[in-house]
Amino acid sequence: MTPLLEAFHITKHFPGTIALNDVQFELRRGEIHALMGENGAGKSTLMKILSGVYTADAGEVRFEGRPVAPANPHQALQLGIAIVHQELSVVRPLTVAENVFPGRLPTNRWGMVRYRELFESAGRVLEDLHVKIDPRQTMDQLSIANQQLVEIAKALSLNCKVLILDEPTSALTEREAEILLDLLRRLAASGTGIVYISHKLDEVFKLADRVTVLRDGHYIGTKVIAQTTTDEIIRMMVGRELSDFYPPKSVEQGKPLLEVRHLRLPGQTVENNLQLYAGEVLGIAGLIGSGRTELARAIFGADPVETGEIWLEGRPVSIASPSQAIKLGLGYLPEDRKVAGLFLDMALKLNVEAANLPEVTRNGFISSRRERSLAERYVKQLNISTPGIDQEVRRLSGGNQQKTLVAKWLSIQPRILIVDEPTRGIDVGAKREIHYLLRSLAQNHVGVIMISSELPEILGMSDRILVMHEGAIVAELDGGTATEEQIMTYASGQHEPIQDR
Repeated sequence: MTPLLEAFHITKHFPGTIALNDVQFELRRGEIHALMGENGAGKSTLMKILSGVYTADAGEVRFEGRPVAPANPHQALQLGIAIVHQELSVVRPLTVAENVFPGRLPTNRWGMVRYRELFESAGRVLEDLHVKIDPRQTMDQLSIANQQLVEIAKALSLNCKVLILDEPTSALTEREAEILLDLLRRLAASGTGIVYISHKLDEVFKLADRVTVLRDGHYIGTKVIAQTTTDEIIRMMVGRELSDFYPPKSVEQGKPLLEVRHLRLPGQTVENNLQLYAGEVLGIAGLIGSGRTELARAIFGADPVETGEIWLEGRPVSIASPSQAIKLGLGYLPEDRKVAGLFLDMALKLNVEAANLPEVTRNGFISSRRERSLAERYVKQLNISTPGIDQEVRRLSGGNQQKTLVAKWLSIQPRILIVDEPTRGIDVGAKREIHYLLRSLAQNHVGVIMISSELPEILGMSDRILVMHEGAIVAELDGGTATEEQIMTYASGQHEPIQDR
């Protein structure tokens, strides 16, 4: 049988780098084909070539056995190839229906939109996908998961035969992700070919039929999922064994470093208390919307508080802004590095120094020598892959962007570091490096607060675990004995002990 989509000898150059070098790929009808590799391996570049965002410098793409070369995404859509990017391209103030049919709204002879017809058409598309979303709702009323489903509905409304998804579950809860995976299975069963880019090995092994691995812009190989193992895929991705994914935990508890007493946020009725010890990794778990990020931002001074106290090393302090928090030795890696953490259009060196300008200034002026020294120190320490410290951060891979964000906060030499989803959207090798870095900080008496939606990460990294539900800390668990079932019991609001159920 002729493959649905094929790529042969694909090569793509960007200034200073070869993104793809003689890469191949094949997708069959009704197949879910995972594409994996470390950040910077070339996955997104290959998919952008297949979907018309980029043009290959060399090589050939065939669709249903015919050579094609889409010059833009519109031409790719006309062929039947659609891509849903990791950063969704929805228009939030518009309705679901208007997002499903952008530029294709039904109009009367006077150019007025026939909304009844529009809502009925969008409703049929969503119903075919078994998606229960009101097409009259505006996108800003939907969860990220449902916005993702609307993006897929938009692609399928064009009768696409190939659907490319780039990290579609990176911002979803486990339950939301399972809904999406069920939808993809139904689409594949109906004959749609699906290319699935993900760093989540467990997800890939549950969903995909085959997996292709890229490394440093080269094709490494393709495996049938039923005939391979996670260890083999990791070896193909990183070129080496990747043992001890999580470092050993702390065996000693230091002195109290941070105390949060009776903290209440505006509009809430609950008060929260927590302690953080020097040398500890304190995990905070909970479902999306449970208040984890809001609590962290309040501690860091990024959001106002209604009542409560914060004590550092036994004395009360006032933190009304991030600048005050930084002066007191607190650092905060936000959940969304691209929106709230990095200056994407600026050089790596400028991002590294952004939280600690005094380090690179002399007599009120920035010292080029100090600037370079600071940036090069962290590029080396964190193994940031970059052509140079003047490289724009947006041109770095996701993993190297995350390392740059880490460098920004390490430059202040924090006493307390809060990290919100520190490994979201980065590859398995970079995840391990972040894990060992956080533990190294703890071993040097830094207190680390880690928020994560990945329960294996919470269990693998945390000395203690706090679980949140509806804005409140509802449980404190020992990181050495806690289980995923315990965490989910508390996170979902079932507060009774598991053994009593």
